[in-house]
Amino acid sequence: MYIKNRRDLVKSSLHELAVELIEYALSVADPYKAIVNNIKVEDGRLYVRGDIVELGKQVHVVGFGKASKRMAEALIDVLGNRICGGVVITPSDEGSLGPLEIVKGDHPIPRENTYRSSQKLIEYLLNNVHEEDTVIILISGGGSALFEVPEDGVKLEDIAYISKELMKRGADIVELNTVRKRLSKVKGGKLLRLIKSKNVLSLILSDVVGDRLDTIASGPTAPDETTFRDAYNIMVKYGLWDELMENVKEVFVKGLSGEILDTPKSGDKLFNKVKNMIIASNRIVLEELAKKVEELGFKPLILTSMLEGEAEEVGKVLASIIRSIHMYCRPTSRPVALIAGGETTVTVRGSGIGGRNQELCLSLAMKIRGLPDTVATCFATDGVDGISPATGAIVDGETVDRALDLGLDPNKYLDNNDSYTFFSKLGLAVITGYTGTNVNDVFIALMK
Repeated sequence: MYIKNRRDLVKSSLHELAVELIEYALSVADPYKAIVNNIKVEDGRLYVRGDIVELGKQVHVVGFGKASKRMAEALIDVLGNRICGGVVITPSDEGSLGPLEIVKGDHPIPRENTYRSSQKLIEYLLNNVHEEDTVIILISGGGSALFEVPEDGVKLEDIAYISKELMKRGADIVELNTVRKRLSKVKGGKLLRLIKSKNVLSLILSDVVGDRLDTIASGPTAPDETTFRDAYNIMVKYGLWDELMENVKEVFVKGLSGEILDTPKSGDKLFNKVKNMIIASNRIVLEELAKKVEELGFKPLILTSMLEGEAEEVGKVLASIIRSIHMYCRPTSRPVALIAGGETTVTVRGSGIGGRNQELCLSLAMKIRGLPDTVATCFATDGVDGISPATGAIVDGETVDRALDLGLDPNKYLDNNDSYTFFSKLGLAVITGYTGTNVNDVFIALMK
């Protein structure tokens, strides 16, 4: 069981189903289960979602990301003593895990822990891996910050400063990674240049909308089609170029003139030795949810796995679909389960406590007021929604009226970005704690 306040949330049979589906979605996204459900060993061969990966003379495991430890635990259970060693970087743990060394990195900004642990991982690869060996790389969200080796002439604090400034100025994850790949020896496919093995398998847990391999953890084993020119244009766009340190500017100038080798592109022979396999993602979770709700007697309708935009506005759009089904049986009729995923954003205007999923739920609740036989939830699969202790919330057609009876004005809480306070007073905030995974957010609406 993932939900800590399960009993408080079950206010009807439909609420109970919503709670069960939240926990089912989290179980599908669980890094351990994603490994053991997708990987098996038979006759000395490794099967990953049906694809065959030959096991070399020795098997080495390295990893980085929020889910890397759980992925490593599962891989040890699957491969056992076939694994001879490796290094795995996590946000918080240190020690040993069977033959693997567990070390700690920094998140969300790379600092000394990241530098020290990344050097240890690279040294392991350089000193222990041979051409005939197999290297399995465990990649998950947060890997960009947890694993970083700066390019020559660049300091880790330079990368931290530039990353922080770009995020503050509104750069999206693709723009951020385009710049960081130029400053790194391991991002944008460059990690493969440091691995002697001809047999590399990357097992990837996606936290990126659209599952772009070049974006998840900055694509350390994936082709990168961006260039030094793209990175330069991004820094000009956000007014950062003229503020750059001279040592960093020099790297970009050399890159623009071709003196420094850029990231490897599609078609590079380097990628002949790697298989990149996504074993858990938002899309996979939604597809499994669709099968589950059908078993429960609901018609599944997956709206999208690429839900983006302002949480309050997305909540209104989702509510409009629910209302259309109630009034016109369009785009489908009841009983139905609407399913969607992605990651919305919040423009903070107030001083309250909340997060994008709870804000979406509050906005939606105001628009489905009075609708019977409908329960909806939106939650973050990592268990952390914004600056609140909740992962999301559960709402229905009576949520707003119950709030008003308690003297709570939904509009005021929405305007103050105080959705967690609102839902906690109603007993509708969903609490899981940190789940150890992240495949973005999931929305479910059940309509009897």
